[in-house]
Amino acid sequence: MAYAAYLRIYEPVSAFHEPDRSRWVAYADSSTRPRRRDSLAVEHAEALRRAITTPGAAVPERESEHAYIRRADGITYVCPWQTRLRCLLAYSQMRSESGEAGPARLYILAGIWTVPLIWFVPFAPAERWLSLGEGRGRAAGPAIASATRALVYTTPMTRARRRVARGLAALRHLPTGSGDAILELSRAVGDLAEVGRWLEDFHPYSLVELDYGGLVHLVSDDALCGDQSVAEIRAAIDGAARGECELAVAMYLRARDRWRAFAEFEQAN
Repeated sequence: MAYAAYLRIYEPVSAFHEPDRSRWVAYADSSTRPRRRDSLAVEHAEALRRAITTPGAAVPERESEHAYIRRADGITYVCPWQTRLRCLLAYSQMRSESGEAGPARLYILAGIWTVPLIWFVPFAPAERWLSLGEGRGRAAGPAIASATRALVYTTPMTRARRRVARGLAALRHLPTGSGDAILELSRAVGDLAEVGRWLEDFHPYSLVELDYGGLVHLVSDDALCGDQSVAEIRAAIDGAARGECELAVAMYLRARDRWRAFAEFEQAN
């Protein structure tokens, strides 16, 4: 089990150039491709096989042919796995392999043992979909896989970009020298700006998804149901935008302290 969360971009299949467009159309219609509920397990199994191979193969020889698929309002959206590219980045080999990897855009970001707080900025509380597993979903939106334990947020790209821009404007106007928490919030501007630049690389009609991934297995049902990180970070940004620094700090610290607890899982593992 990989205890990681994921920030993903799903582009409409029409945004891909040929021959990739036709390949992804055929892939989406295939009855043999890994389904959403099985995709992480398939990725992890592939990684395990590479790890136990003699000699070990941390990076696959070829790029993955798989992708996450979503369908909404008659449109097919594709998020390529890019397993090889992600492995190259994870093992700090991009510089030596740059000629082979090329200027490829990374569709998936991963957060090991935590969700970076800036990842909550592009989303709204109502965009949450939660399933506790075994059909015990508590959904605020369309179901993903009701038999799978999962917590997922999904939003259109236009909303994600607008929320990031608003977050940047609010955080840039925080007063300096007003305590460690304010300084920490101010430092988040650079990371949030980087997320904003990443979003700009993709088609404007894409979907943005935050998936808690394997982290949902580290907490109880009550803790998962009660997680309001998106709402807390939004309240922090709202407070900063109105000049209410105490509210901004309080909401930020509430979310930060919750996710700091996940670091303790890593240290104990």
